[in-house]
Amino acid sequence: MIKNTVKIEGMACGMCEAHINDVIRRLYPEAKKVSSSFKKGQSEFLTEEPIDADELCSAIDATGYNFVSCSSEPYEKKGLFGLF
Repeated sequence: MIKNTVKIEGMACGMCEAHINDVIRRLYPEAKKVSSSFKKGQSEFLTEEPIDADELCSAIDATGYNFVSCSSEPYEKKGLFGLF
C-alpha cells in the first residue's frame, strides 16, 4: 500500500473536505481511507499503485481549489492498537 498526502489550498469547511474526497474517489475508485482536513490543508488516502500527480492536480484545480503538492510513501498496516 502507498500513503498519498496531497497539500491543497482553498478548503474552508467540512463541505470543502467532502468535495475533495469525492474528486479523489472518482479519480481513484480503489482508494482507501480517503480523508481531508481543511485545518491542515491536506488530504490523505491509500492506494495499491502509485498515483499520477499531474492528473490529480488537474482534477483538484478544476474544482476551484489549489493543488499545492503531493507526496507518497510506503504504508504498512500496524497491528492491534499499533503495538505490532
